[in-house]
Amino acid sequence: MSTEDAVDGTDGVVAVREELARLHAELVRYGLVVWTAGNVSGRVPGTDCFVIKPSGVSYDELTPDSMIVCDLDGRVVPGTRGCERSPSSDTAAHAYVYRHLPDVGGIVHTHSTYAVAWASRGEEIPCVVTGMADEFGGPVPVGPFATIGDDSIGRGIVETLRGHRSRAVLMRNHGPFTIGVTPRDAVKAAVMLEDVARTVHIARQVGDPLPIAPEAIDHLYARYQNVYGQATDDRRE
Repeated sequence: MSTEDAVDGTDGVVAVREELARLHAELVRYGLVVWTAGNVSGRVPGTDCFVIKPSGVSYDELTPDSMIVCDLDGRVVPGTRGCERSPSSDTAAHAYVYRHLPDVGGIVHTHSTYAVAWASRGEEIPCVVTGMADEFGGPVPVGPFATIGDDSIGRGIVETLRGHRSRAVLMRNHGPFTIGVTPRDAVKAAVMLEDVARTVHIARQVGDPLPIAPEAIDHLYARYQNVYGQATDDRRE
């Protein structure tokens, strides 16, 4: 389906709009954002477009109709609901990721406190707890410093995560971005990222956390991704 076919009346666009309205509330619920910062986007299956939140709008004002449909170059699709508003300032970054990582169906950016603290130091989060091995398959890497407003952040995300098992990256001096096969999957990764960022930070206050052996990380990751949970769950939650 082309961008022109991705009109508001199609089931795919309607479903993504509704899902994103729910998922943005999850960012607030888990304390991952402040004020209007942060965003969730979702690729519309079978089309060359994605849906993202508008810029500078309070989370309690977000509805399915307020979400904005963009093409994979980050341009707002004319004639769609919300097209008179400006999309998130991270739209170009999201578009770059969708263009270059076709398996990504959802992207999340937050300003969660502990993850941002690691990003401000330009330091990866070492894999020292089993839950981190399960979810990210190793350390959470650091991406390069990049300015906001163009696709520089997107380039940094792709360069850092391409070929990496982690679905999270800490963009230096900025904050975390997570990717997933669906928007919900990416939100889950953002929640888990803040949890491990907080846990490892606290552990370092009282000593040096013990690393997990690479072969154990491989085993834990394979089990969690392929065995744990129900077969219909995103990433076997």
